[in-house]
Amino acid sequence: MTNLEKYTQAFVESFEVSEDEAKNLKYQDIKAWDSVGHMGLVANIEDAFDIMMETEDIIDLSSFEKGKEILEKNYEIDFSK
Repeated sequence: MTNLEKYTQAFVESFEVSEDEAKNLKYQDIKAWDSVGHMGLVANIEDAFDIMMETEDIIDLSSFEKGKEILEKNYEIDFSK
C-alpha cells in the first residue's frame, strides 16, 4: 500500500466517505468532520504512519491537501511513490 493510499484510507475510515470524496474534503465540510471526528482522523493518520503529530500540525490540518503538505514537510512522508 502506498503512502497516499494509507493517507486516503485514514479519511475513508474516519468519515465513512468514498476515496473520491475524501480527496476533496475540508474541515467541517461534512458533519462527521467536527472536533471529535478531527481527533479520530489524527489518530488514524498517526497509526498509519507510526508518528506522533505536533499540536500545531493537528490544528493546521484543515483539508485533505493541507494534511498531505504537513506530513510531507514535517514528517518526511513521501506521497510521490
